Amino acid sequence: MTRHCLVLGGARSGKTGLSERVALHAGSNPAYIATAEALDAEMRDRVASHRSHRGAKFTTVEEPLALSKAILRAGQSHDVVLVDCLTLWITNLLIAGEDVSTAVSELCATLVEFRQAKVVLVSNEVGQGIVPDNAMARTFRDLAGSAHQRVAEVCDDVYFVVAGLPMTLKGEPPVSVS
Repeated sequence: MTRHCLVLGGARSGKTGLSERVALHAGSNPAYIATAEALDAEMRDRVASHRSHRGAKFTTVEEPLALSKAILRAGQSHDVVLVDCLTLWITNLLIAGEDVSTAVSELCATLVEFRQAKVVLVSNEVGQGIVPDNAMARTFRDLAGSAHQRVAEVCDDVYFVVAGLPMTLKGEPPVSVS
């Protein structure tokens, strides 16, 4: 059985690096679904840096909104699908005026039914800081927290990364891959 996993952590915690190692260990033909939209110079630089770091190891698919469909498409020709990241996806949905709860429900249903390829999902844990001072930021934090709970429920493995060190919250520990 293919095991899906969720990797959570703070900014620059090492969650993407762990996710990439897990994906490369799990299959020989991985896809990388990038949810980021490079709308300014700083984000374009970040996207270019991520792309350069990945090199040719992954087939990159850019999809800011239709995540479930992108997973299903990528899974037709790839044995592992890495999604980076859910918090940017939620941001994109909010900006587009989409119903985040419905999109998360669709994602969870996709994960439950889809077992042709391993899916590795990356997301920023944003609920451990101070309460945001504005309504939009509080809404985002609440939606991300709810999404994490729902996705964690349907994933087989859930990891939390701090200072590059993974902690297993659910399922099997990640294979030691450096």
